[in-house]
Amino acid sequence: MSAEAPHLVPRPSLQRLFLTGLLTLLPIWLTWVVIKFVFVLLSGISSPVVVPLSAQIAASFPHYLGWVKVEWMQNVFGLLATLLVILSVGVLSRRVIGQRLLRWFGAVIKRIPLASIIYESAKKLLDMLQTEPGTTQRVVLIDFPHRDMKAVGLVTRVIREQGTGRELAAVYVPTTPNPTSGYLEIVPVELLTPTDWTVDQAMSFIISGGAVAPETVPFTRAGER
Repeated sequence: MSAEAPHLVPRPSLQRLFLTGLLTLLPIWLTWVVIKFVFVLLSGISSPVVVPLSAQIAASFPHYLGWVKVEWMQNVFGLLATLLVILSVGVLSRRVIGQRLLRWFGAVIKRIPLASIIYESAKKLLDMLQTEPGTTQRVVLIDFPHRDMKAVGLVTRVIREQGTGRELAAVYVPTTPNPTSGYLEIVPVELLTPTDWTVDQAMSFIISGGAVAPETVPFTRAGER
């Protein structure tokens, strides 16, 4: 009885190995890019104050605190200072004095032509995303770019058509993988496909390019075939 020939496993090609390594490293690289961007952004906000202050401290105590003027330490201090300011603003905004300061700041901004438009628009958008739009769900699907394709959108407001009174939804359609850019569509409410997604789930779906998604998704509206 002859022995069976050993089963030979084919070696993966160089191209397949490269693609496997690339797909393995890509999520890690994207995570690093985002974290680095946020770190540099937050630390850069406080750098005009932190950098000269740390240099002064290092000059006053060169033998003990000379290390505080190192660039990466200044970035860490800047990040911590920015986070402390953000937390302080959050605490103040919940108190009477903080609310008065915010109203005063808003009144000052309104006197500046271009800044008032940006400030009011951003404030209204953030307020709308924290409240339910009323007659429809927050996260919806719309027929975009045509009826047989859907795009994930966020309803920012429900308005009415002039003359007929038909309800129309202002829908912001974020782009992938950067949801800060996108399209604004005005869609009749009856043409929206509602979902039970939260805004966080929708953002995860968009940023990941659809990789992070629920098992099922509504595609056909009620009454359609």
